[in-house]
Amino acid sequence: MREIIYWILCAFLTVAIAIVSLRYVTNFWLLSFLYSFQLHLGVLFVAASLVILAVRRQIYGFVLLFVSLLLIAHGVIMLGEFSEGGRGTDRPPLFRLMSFNIAIDNWKNSTAITDMVIASNADVVNLLEAKPLAFHLQQLFKAYPYHIGCDTGKDTCDTLVLSKRPFLNQQVVSMGSLRKNRLVISSVDFGGETVNLVSVHLSKPYFDDFQMAELEDLAKTLGSIDGPVVLSGDFNSSSIAPSIQAFLRKQGLKTIVPEPATWPIAAGSLGIAIDHIFARAPLHLTSLKRLDDNLGSNHSGLIAEFVLDRDGETSPAK
Repeated sequence: MREIIYWILCAFLTVAIAIVSLRYVTNFWLLSFLYSFQLHLGVLFVAASLVILAVRRQIYGFVLLFVSLLLIAHGVIMLGEFSEGGRGTDRPPLFRLMSFNIAIDNWKNSTAITDMVIASNADVVNLLEAKPLAFHLQQLFKAYPYHIGCDTGKDTCDTLVLSKRPFLNQQVVSMGSLRKNRLVISSVDFGGETVNLVSVHLSKPYFDDFQMAELEDLAKTLGSIDGPVVLSGDFNSSSIAPSIQAFLRKQGLKTIVPEPATWPIAAGSLGIAIDHIFARAPLHLTSLKRLDDNLGSNHSGLIAEFVLDRDGETSPAK
């Protein structure tokens, strides 16, 4: 009986490992969100392998345990590839940026979110699904005199970018064909340094191949931008998803690892990071933190600080 149970458990675990390992063969859109959980699934597979070995100690159980450990190890390595590392943490930041998907139906917390944004001391705020803030815009605009988005009523209020400093240029465009106007490109002068700010809200990766098309359009946009770049927003995928990895690698984007988990809220710090803030040299992150309260959203917000490093010298705040 133990022999039968052993091989039944081995069969189920083999299939599960094979499905997760398909990332090394193909980036099939239906499984792409599953790939974001490679570390979590690896831990689950290790636990399952130990259960199998408790039932019966045979070589195949040890093979499954070894492969499960490899999945975890490679997940950690993949995250490390895009790690910013410590840089300029002893210097004052050039600017602070907040990015938060507040959830499009989060009306009851709109006042609290508005108060939090104003009190954040962020220089730039990137708010996604901002429709619930439609009745607080004038209050926000007093604290942040410059804005992009939410100009024609609440029904078109999706991405809202707020700034304490004037935009040198600004553009709102679409990516892919599923949703409109979810890519905002702007630039702001911080103490004589022009920083390019890109706000993005990608579709869920299991919505056919729409996210892949959006990433292609986003890559073209970033490829046309010279100088320091900050990319922030809701990617609906972790940094280890194959499509996101390829995109980050090609664009030379970095973040601070481990990234704070932002979803699902119930999992807290044991969740995954699907909301991100990335920087491209000569701009570097020195701090990346999750907001203390999700304020009714199904995402956690992020706040980051940056320094500019030209020719090995980090520019301080001015």
